[in-house]
Amino acid sequence: MGRGPTGRRSTGHGPAPRASTERESTGLRTGRPARAAQYLALLAYLVFLAFPFVWLISTGFKPARELGSLHPSWIPEQPTLDNFRQAFDEQPLFQAAANSLTAAVGAAVIAVVIATPMAYVMARHRSRLATAATGWVVVSQAFPFVLVIIPLFLVLKNLHAINTLWGLVLVYVVWSLPFALWMLTGYVRAVPAELEEAAAVDGAGRVRTLVSVVAPLLAPGIVATVLFAFITAWNEFFFALVLLKTPEKQTLPVVLTHFLGAEGVADLGPLAAAAFLATLPSLVLFALIQRRITGGMAAGAVRS
Repeated sequence: MGRGPTGRRSTGHGPAPRASTERESTGLRTGRPARAAQYLALLAYLVFLAFPFVWLISTGFKPARELGSLHPSWIPEQPTLDNFRQAFDEQPLFQAAANSLTAAVGAAVIAVVIATPMAYVMARHRSRLATAATGWVVVSQAFPFVLVIIPLFLVLKNLHAINTLWGLVLVYVVWSLPFALWMLTGYVRAVPAELEEAAAVDGAGRVRTLVSVVAPLLAPGIVATVLFAFITAWNEFFFALVLLKTPEKQTLPVVLTHFLGAEGVADLGPLAAAAFLATLPSLVLFALIQRRITGGMAAGAVRS
């Protein structure tokens, strides 16, 4: 160690705090614009997503005179509920909503009940077969509906399930099962295996361990999977259009097409009002359990 110009010993560590301070200040200067850009991008994305819904609400409350205006406004000048009354008068929306609710809830619950033990086996017993099954699950989601509708129709015809809600539930279960299995596998992998080993030491069997130890920890993931399966079935249109024939058994997305005229001209006001009502269950359900969904998705991403 030498002496500096003032006679004090130089330890060789003097400039370091200044350099670190300069790096921190530089990081703050470069980090703030980047963070501001991220917030702006997020805001633009939110506006992009919210625009159709806001315009749908606005259209549902506009009178016929404003709907035909060449210069439409964002906010209805004379809001009215006539479109909602007309929608309920023209179409059986309550019956259609009940059909959609039955199909969506039944499909979501059954798919998750079947997928949970399957996901446990695939997550805990890794093998080439499990890897191949996971790959098939991902690939199967890319199949278009039109490839399976004819053989599916023939199978359901032999089962006497055409034009029945339980047949539609069966289709929704089969269609949503791969996605539910893929999601729940990631959540199971996030559960520490040490907890199962401790339960086995205490004398618990496989079924008891799955029900008492693993299932409670999977609750956020199960809730998230049920919600996604429910929304998929609630919004599904193609299978319901092909398989359901009588009006009293049709689901809400199919009934919404009845607001289109013979020449494809839409009855815009009642259609917007009915479509707005059709989106409410999904929004309310998501708002009620969004915290569980966020926690479940974060947990499932730990080891997936």
